[in-house]
Amino acid sequence: MSISFNFLPALIMAFMRKTYKLKWNGYTLELGSRTCIMGILNVTPDSFSDGGKFFTTNAAVAHGEKLVKEGAGIIDIGGESTQPFSEPVPSEEQIQRVVPVIRELSKRITVPISIDTTDASVAEAALGEGASIINDVGAMRLDAKMADVAVKYGVPVILMHMKGTPKNMQITPFYDDLLTEIKEFFLNVVKSAEAKGIKRSNIIIDPGIGFGKTFEHNLQIIKYLDTFKEIDLPVLLGPSRKAFIKNILKGHFGDKLFLKHSMVDAGTQPVIAVSVLNGAHIVRVHDVAATSVAIKIIDAIMNCQ
Repeated sequence: MSISFNFLPALIMAFMRKTYKLKWNGYTLELGSRTCIMGILNVTPDSFSDGGKFFTTNAAVAHGEKLVKEGAGIIDIGGESTQPFSEPVPSEEQIQRVVPVIRELSKRITVPISIDTTDASVAEAALGEGASIINDVGAMRLDAKMADVAVKYGVPVILMHMKGTPKNMQITPFYDDLLTEIKEFFLNVVKSAEAKGIKRSNIIIDPGIGFGKTFEHNLQIIKYLDTFKEIDLPVLLGPSRKAFIKNILKGHFGDKLFLKHSMVDAGTQPVIAVSVLNGAHIVRVHDVAATSVAIKIIDAIMNCQ
């Protein structure tokens, strides 16, 4: 009996990502041939995961350097928690938190720094001190001036899907057709960004795991992430330490799990693996060291002939 391997070309194609090359202001990001890791640096007292741990400038800078050594290709710095039901932080306070860190860290690392904010004044202050990417969970819909700042500085923008705001996004989120609605959202916000002068080659999309989504919605996005290939833009995913991972593990390990980030970080890695295999170009994580190990293996598998 002979065995046919005619399915192999299709299988190999299924695990191939389109490559993108972003070039701006002295930086280059080659996405697709390998996975880029975005290291999270929260300069906040109330982040759901590590709030207060890196709230001082010295601690934040040291941690940013550590993330780069561990393999981060981007450092994402934010001064406002976007966890469910969180209150907005005034722009002046965000600037006081993030600018000293960005100013010092940008002198010590060579990878780009992204500013995680929905506020144009915060983004502009950060870009003026060394940041070079805007990561806007509001996809430039919460501050009409954000696109102007992005155009002025010629930087990439990460446009994330979020239903509502951090304060109300997790109050019974509902979709008639989850993937179609998110895809249509991206088509609209990308078109709007381009109309405002942002180059398409400077746009990255993020389906927004945990932002106005149920646990089941998150799983569907990860499973069917290749749905967004049609938009033809790099895809970022940020599942790190999210509640849906804790919820899956809680049934087996119980509430004691929540005392250990290490368990949730271990649960994050298979999510990262599936996300990359399904087309993610950038993964946003807390545990860069463990993710770097996983990514080396995943990329080797994806790139083999």
